[in-house]
Amino acid sequence: MITVVVGLGYVGLPLAMRAAEAGHEVIGYDTDASRVGRLAAGDSYIEDVPAEQLAKALASGSFRPTTDAGACAGFNVAVIATPTPLRDGLPDLSYIDAAARTLARYLRAGATVVLESTSYPGTTQEYVQPMLEQGSGLVAGRDFYLGYSPERIDPGNVTWTLTTTPKVVSGIDEGSLTAVKSFYETIVDRTVPVASPREAELAKLIENTFRHVNIALVNELAMFAHDLGIDIWEAIRAASTKPFGFMPFTPGPGVGGHCLPIDPSYLSWRVERALGKTFRFVELADDINSHMPDYVVSRLVMAFNARGQAVRGTRILLLGLAYKKNTGDARESPAVRIAELLTALGAQVRAADPHVVEPTPVDSLITRVEPTDEEVAAADAVVMLADHDAFDVDAVARNARYLFDCRHSIAGHNVESL
Repeated sequence: MITVVVGLGYVGLPLAMRAAEAGHEVIGYDTDASRVGRLAAGDSYIEDVPAEQLAKALASGSFRPTTDAGACAGFNVAVIATPTPLRDGLPDLSYIDAAARTLARYLRAGATVVLESTSYPGTTQEYVQPMLEQGSGLVAGRDFYLGYSPERIDPGNVTWTLTTTPKVVSGIDEGSLTAVKSFYETIVDRTVPVASPREAELAKLIENTFRHVNIALVNELAMFAHDLGIDIWEAIRAASTKPFGFMPFTPGPGVGGHCLPIDPSYLSWRVERALGKTFRFVELADDINSHMPDYVVSRLVMAFNARGQAVRGTRILLLGLAYKKNTGDARESPAVRIAELLTALGAQVRAADPHVVEPTPVDSLITRVEPTDEEVAAADAVVMLADHDAFDVDAVARNARYLFDCRHSIAGHNVESL
């Protein structure tokens, strides 16, 4: 079976590797020549795809990365796993558009196309389907199969992987659902069929909106608890002992990655455009979570003020540029905004992150360093933003003059928690 995966990022590359392991002949298509070149050379830029796994797929011939659209010809299954960013607050479907138009040129009767990119409910049937039909001259549901299966990739999660996480699947009709379900049954442990792509698209947005809103709740609680002199972390620990009706979320310096800063806004946009109403929960969560980096900086300013010191001219070490623990994903990371704010205040900002090897938007403003004992001791303040296991927290606590811990991962007389 020839399987085409369009988009070789955090979603597409793990999917391509898993499909190759399952016996598919996988064509990985991406327009980024440097990305394809790295893959062809056996260099994985995704931590969830070890170099050994990539090398095996390349050596066996089961995976072929390419920038040549013509290589997509003859596919049995094609999966669109392209980005869906926001541009000026509006959904940008240009990558899906380009992928659908490319696949339409090579679409043949009996083939299956699946959209995995996160988008608003209706994208598969109202946006992708017409482009595939117009570009191919075929009719979805009659000549080819079409469905939606939302990605559930959690970078760095070794327990819930692509294979072990239940996979929601859908189709525009019964035949399409059967085709989509049959494909994913070859690569995941369990599939979860739903009525139509619209429900599957909404399910993905519900998952991320749920997290977004609850993280915003505890972030706002953390700010109020600090002002009230209450330990929010102790309160959350106590609440977590309730065996029913409660799920713990913890505060942090903000949200990052593709999902939380972006995906709920797709739902909010759809609701406003289709119904003329505002999704107030999403808008409030956006406001709270997007301003957490500002709050982190304000707490640092207060800490310096308490010591009779201005931020300007201080040396600040940020531990973690990634948006979450044990991953190199710095997309939309709150650390970027925090670094920008601190440098604007005149601080000399240094950052250590063993996982983030790709350039970040603030590399021109900061100095990348190793988290050595000397580097920690030389900082006027150390800020824990991503509590990677690679950080020696005992050494950090021992050597830091002052540490502001946004993850509640370190204890000590010189430590202040968010």
